[in-house]
Amino acid sequence: MYKGMVQLSRLNGKVFFLNPNLIEIFESTPDTVIKLTDGTKYIVREKPDELLEKIVAFNRQIFAEKTRIE
Repeated sequence: MYKGMVQLSRLNGKVFFLNPNLIEIFESTPDTVIKLTDGTKYIVREKPDELLEKIVAFNRQIFAEKTRIE
């Protein structure tokens, strides 16, 4: 995993990495659509629950690193 990113898959299976801090909203329509703060949209294979788990894990990692530094 790239630091500062979460790994996601497009509908065609192609993997890409996204900074979760840029996510404005995501929803199931029934595909999972992610809308970024700049208006860019991505459709991904991950279900909303999976995406939320990845975002939570990302934030835990960031806060754990911050705690170690302080």
